[in-house]
Amino acid sequence: MMTVYLSHGLESGPNALKVQALKRVAEQRHDCEAVVIDYRGIAAPQERLQYLLNVIADRNDSLANCVMAGSSLGGWLSAAVSAHEPVLGCFLLAPALGLPNYPQTSLTLQAAHTHIIHGWRDDVVPSGPVIEHAQSQRLSLRLLDDDHRLHNSLETILTDFEHFLAQCASPLPSH
Repeated sequence: MMTVYLSHGLESGPNALKVQALKRVAEQRHDCEAVVIDYRGIAAPQERLQYLLNVIADRNDSLANCVMAGSSLGGWLSAAVSAHEPVLGCFLLAPALGLPNYPQTSLTLQAAHTHIIHGWRDDVVPSGPVIEHAQSQRLSLRLLDDDHRLHNSLETILTDFEHFLAQCASPLPSH
């Protein structure tokens, strides 16, 4: 059973459009449990990260069976968890990577599967550092003609997420 942790952005909440849409995709699968994290009232990225790690620990989930998915700051949180300990998957939407005011701006993701979706017209998190990050780790990256919210690309995001979860559920080929 995969646990899919869904993390919203800084000024968003657990009922946000993308988080709820991703939750519905995960819940359509018989092998997934979706857990939406509520970070409202916790502003600092490091405090949100500690909160997420505490939730995972309290649930006694093995990160090897967890998919971390998030948007903006939630994408940074998902990446930060995988930098802390290997996870099954990271699905990152406009992740807040490469921002000078964030801790650990250059995270090394430890995920069996990673997919990043970012908008070319993102004026909150520039695409350049995200592209460089994806390139340096050879991570799957889809760039779309959209802004930071990625609301015009929701159908593409959900299709990618369905494929991503199927990929995460498939056994890794042995070397």
